[in-house]
Amino acid sequence: MTKQFAGKVALVTGGASGIGQATALAFAREGAAVVVADMAGDAGEETARSIQQSGAQSIFVQADITNVSQVQAMVQRIEDAYGRLDFALNSAGIDGTRARTAEYPEDT
Repeated sequence: MTKQFAGKVALVTGGASGIGQATALAFAREGAAVVVADMAGDAGEETARSIQQSGAQSIFVQADITNVSQVQAMVQRIEDAYGRLDFALNSAGIDGTRARTAEYPEDT
């Protein structure tokens, strides 16, 4: 690996399983500190622990990304832990209205 993301911080929502987990592990292999965010506490903690055991930095933040206050708390936790955010992969799956992220109704 080239460690092309060394010194960078990546957020992966839905990072406890599936594509999100695979992406979180890939960011870590490339040197990024990874914030794993998911509603699934045990699985999210395990993903972060796996990343840490590989020698990379990682924290888990339990958050429902459909909840504005939880998203704000997640961002604050990232700020407190790392002071920056370089990448965000929004892999968390949610049901509801189909719309571009910037146009998605907050109340939905």
